[in-house]
Amino acid sequence: MAIFEGLTEKLGSIIKGLRNTGRITENDLKNISREIRLALLSADVNYKIVKDFVASISEKALNKDVLESLTPGQQVIKIVHEELILLLGGKNEKLITSSNIPNKYMLCGLQGSGKTTACGKLGNMLKKQNKKIMFVACDVYRPAAIDQLIILGKQLDIPVYSEKNEKNVIKIAKNAIDYSRKNLIDILIFDTAGRLHIDENMMDEIHTLQKTINPDETLLVVDSMTGQDAVNIAEGFSSKLDITGIILTKLDGDTRGGAALSIKKIVDKPIKFASVGEKMNDLEPFHPDRMASRILGMGDVLTLIERAQQNFDEKKAVELEKKMATSSFTLQDYLEQLEQFKDMGSMQEMLNMIPGGASLKDIKVDEKQITRTKAIIQSMTAKERKNPRLLDAKRRKRIASGSGTSVTDVNRMLKGFEDMKIMMKKMTSSKGKKFKGLNMPF
Repeated sequence: MAIFEGLTEKLGSIIKGLRNTGRITENDLKNISREIRLALLSADVNYKIVKDFVASISEKALNKDVLESLTPGQQVIKIVHEELILLLGGKNEKLITSSNIPNKYMLCGLQGSGKTTACGKLGNMLKKQNKKIMFVACDVYRPAAIDQLIILGKQLDIPVYSEKNEKNVIKIAKNAIDYSRKNLIDILIFDTAGRLHIDENMMDEIHTLQKTINPDETLLVVDSMTGQDAVNIAEGFSSKLDITGIILTKLDGDTRGGAALSIKKIVDKPIKFASVGEKMNDLEPFHPDRMASRILGMGDVLTLIERAQQNFDEKKAVELEKKMATSSFTLQDYLEQLEQFKDMGSMQEMLNMIPGGASLKDIKVDEKQITRTKAIIQSMTAKERKNPRLLDAKRRKRIASGSGTSVTDVNRMLKGFEDMKIMMKKMTSSKGKKFKGLNMPF
């Protein structure tokens, strides 16, 4: 499932029609505006926002310089792209930091929005910046909320400050700050209590907590899949709290995009992060320009490169390039590449990040093929992985049985591996260092 799949398909179709348009009339613009309006409304974008968005595009596109230019279609695409960037927030808003240690980040939101998981993902991201992180368990109401945070902390090797028998959230927060100063903690991330709906008692408590700890950031965690409800929730919190930014969760499951496209304009708070998967690595800084490009089917190469850089070890990449150039690339190397490659996200998602890739939606990427390939290689001995020539018919039958596949599957995988070795040798010899650090197994 692709982010904003339905909207990308509709807007991408409009963009495709504009690319080679040699002449655009006012009537053409009316039709284009109508198509854009319908696409956004079907994506559950707030009606008033759609109205203002389309009006702004129409006003700029009706400019004489645009209509009479040599490439009016391209000019209109540029206008739509720029307006979409503005609607999403204009620019990437970085996390606020201060010289006062510890920096304090308070997460709030409704129950079920993914708040505790967002704490884990944010902590994991900041830990990679060589910061000393600590979670603070301030959700004293939801059963097992503290246990969930402790489990995440152990998984990420991040300590959790909690007081299981204490129900006074203000006291817990103050004690956590005192503890962090004594133990030289760089960043505190406060996981606060959520509710099934916004109520006065909840807001009074979290408002008092905010005034007490004076956080550098108060981040509202919103489930993007709830569409306009997400926007209404953001309005409710923003009216009671000094929200500094938004974390959109479950964006990978949001095929429409109404929340992401409406929330910044309505509450006037930047989207700072987007959760794009279930793994702890699946939290990304929100870049309006990149997201606008993805929505319009233009791809997002920068994010794809960043993911590759995060998941591929540079030293190993240099060694791998040498192996490919000398045909000493083994099945064990291939297995390691598959592991790293899968950490970057789904194949379909990466396809959508390549310019024009969204138009290839009918190509079904078989994610299970990677799993099958891994199972086949893992069923081999170390010697067999190093030297596939040892794999006679008897060994192939054993490997097929051990991996739960067929001999045909094993043969197909080995043929594909040999073909890839030949292709990668040609690529590394002809392109030189161009492929360094981004050797992907396809």
